[in-house]
Parts: sequence; C-alpha cells; structure tokens
Amino acid sequence: MRQKRRKPQRRALKMVGILTLSVVILAGCSDTALENSNAKSVYNDQAMKSVKVFKVIKQKIGDPGERVAEVLSSAQFNVTAKASGEIEQILKKRGEMIREGEPILKLKSADVQAQRDAAATALKNVQDAMDKAKAKAKKESDIQKSEMNNSIQKMELGMTTLLRSYNKMKNDYDIGLATKAQLFQMETQLMNARLDLDQAKQRQSIYEPVDVAAEFETQLKGAQLALQQAEQTLQNLEVKATASGLLMDMPLDTGMSVQNGTQIATIQRLDPIKIKAQLSEEESKLASSKTAMNYLLPSSKTKFSGPISYLAKVVDPQTKAYEINLEVPNKDAALLPGMKIKLQLSDESDQIVLTVPTYSIVKEGDNAFVFVLSGDTVEKRSIKLGRLNESNQEVLTGLKEGDLVVKTNPSALMDKERVQMTAIEEQ
Repeated sequence: MRQKRRKPQRRALKMVGILTLSVVILAGCSDTALENSNAKSVYNDQAMKSVKVFKVIKQKIGDPGERVAEVLSSAQFNVTAKASGEIEQILKKRGEMIREGEPILKLKSADVQAQRDAAATALKNVQDAMDKAKAKAKKESDIQKSEMNNSIQKMELGMTTLLRSYNKMKNDYDIGLATKAQLFQMETQLMNARLDLDQAKQRQSIYEPVDVAAEFETQLKGAQLALQQAEQTLQNLEVKATASGLLMDMPLDTGMSVQNGTQIATIQRLDPIKIKAQLSEEESKLASSKTAMNYLLPSSKTKFSGPISYLAKVVDPQTKAYEINLEVPNKDAALLPGMKIKLQLSDESDQIVLTVPTYSIVKEGDNAFVFVLSGDTVEKRSIKLGRLNESNQEVLTGLKEGDLVVKTNPSALMDKERVQMTAIEEQ
C-alpha cells in the first residue's frame, strides 16, 4: 500500500519541478529578448551621429598686404656737347629741375664764329656772281629778241613788196607783156621769202634765254650748306636740355674747355616716375591679376593709384624675387629718386573672402577636405586653401557662400554618411 501511494507523490513532485524549470527558462528567455531589444535601440542611436554645422560666409582675412618700394627716375638722358669751346656761362646747376629745350650752359669759340662768317661771305659771293650773270644774260636776251623782231618786220615788208611785184607780173603775163619763165621766177622768189618769214617767226616762238643760274646751282647749294652747318655749330655753343627732369652729374665750371662729344650732364625724367619693388611668389600671383596698384606717400595717408608697367614672370636669380614696376604721373615732383614708399599689394575688398575655421578642415597629405551637410547626409568635399589668419583659413575653391559645413569632429565622419544635425552655429 505504501509503495503504491509513493509513486503518485513522486510523479507530482516531478511535474512541479518541470513546471518550475519551464517558468525559469521562460523568464530567462524574456529577459534576454528585452536586453537584445534595448541593445538594438542603443546601436541605432550610435549609428546616427549628431553634428553641429555653420554657414560659410565671407569675412576679412587680414589687412591689405604692403611692400616697401623704391622710387626711381623713369628714364635717364645724357646731355653731350655738340661743339668744342670754352665754358662762358653756366645757367643751370646740379640738382635743379629743368625743362626740355632750356639752356644749361654757353660756350664761346672764336673759330666757330670765324667759320660762320667765312661761310656767309662765300655764299654772298656766289649769289652776287649769279645775280651779275643773270643781269648780263637778260640784257643779251633782250637784244636778241629785239633783233629777231626787227628781222621779222623787214621780212614782212619784203613780202609785201614781192607780193605786189608778183601781182603786176601776173597781169603782164595775162596781156603778153611777160613770159612764163619770168612769172615762174617771181613765184619762186615769193615762196622763198614766205618760208624764211615762217622760220623766223617759229624761231621767235621757241626762243628761250640761257639759264645762267644752272651754272651756279652747285656752287650755291654748297655755300648754303656750309653756312647752315656753321650756324648750327654756332647754335650748339648753347648746350640745351634734351628732356625735362632733374639735372644731375654736371662736374663743370666756368672757363673749362669742352670738346665735341663730351658729356655735360645727366637728366633724370621724373614725370612719369617709376616705382620699383621686389615681390615674393605669392605676392606676384596676387599682382598678376591687376593692372594698377595703390601706393602711399611717406608724408601722406592719401592713397594714389598707378598702372603696372612691368611684372616679372620669372624669379630673379640674384634677388630671388619678382620685380614689379609702376609708372605714375609726377607733375608736382612729389616723388623723387631714392625715396621709399609703401606699395599696397591688395585692396580692402581683396581681404573679404570665404573662410572656414581650421578645426573644420581634414588634412590628408597635401589635400584638404571639409564635410558639407546636404539634407541628412554629409559630403566629403575637396577644397583649395589660401591665406591663414589665426583660426580662420581662406577657401579659394570647393565651397560657396551659404554652404553648411560640419564643425564637430569632422575627422570621424565618412563620405555620404547619414547624420543628425543638432544646431547651426556661427563660425
């Protein structure tokens, strides 16, 4: 009996154990599923990164670049003596301003004056001889014309007489008082006289007097040229400025002898005047896009502008720089050779550029990138950098004003990655 009762109790205990174990297993499975659900939610939150962005704007990157420049004359002209002589008077001194054509000094030379007088006398002699020859030729021509007129008048009178005789002879022939031979002879005389008269008139019509001036033409030209040369040499005794500018390098004094071809002075042209500076490679690139540049006088804060006349395309091997020249008006001589001035390489407007903070830039070797937000996706965009001013960097290419750029931990992002924007902040 006891054995029979124990068997049902054992079965009941076994069933209770199985149920308890099942409950425990189900409870464990339920906890595991809840933990997995929570883990998946946390993973999703971690995959969608939160970022802060800023709008790309234009702002001042720095002050306009300046470079010390040297003032030089735009050109130099050597003044040389064109005649030999002794310095009689010095009219301009070294360091004075002079205009083109103004006399600098005067020379004196007895030989030059004597040559001029001799040339003038020779020319007068040739002209007198030519005038006498012309007067003589005119007189002879008038006589010859008069003789030709008289001869023609005599011929015309003879023709009238012959014509009357011929008419009488013809009448006599008609009535038998003259023979045919006599009439023929009279016709011949009349014809010959007419031919002589015609020839005389033709000679009179084509008559031209002898041009005696041609005989003196070579002598006259030679004498005139000699006088011109002598007068030019006499004028050259007054040494004049060949250009307007600053008179320099004239180590002369009154009484000194000067030979033809001797350098008297140097004139430095000051209007326009040249401004010269040496630029770095970056400064040269900045200047290459300009046709004019501003400069500041030493004693003035007023800006002036001058055209760029020369910009070297290759670096000078000696100075290791790029030369730039400006030629600017200088009518009031405010700029003088040797002065130092400031050349403004850029304008205020050149300093207003697109910038980004340096912490938003990702560097990969020589390349630079930023992450630009578009919707909920970031784009890894290549940019070209320019000038640096503290924490801001100029962007030359790759961005435009208004682009949204990630500013929080950009190096942790990937191209085309989805993100969650939390704020738009200032740069």
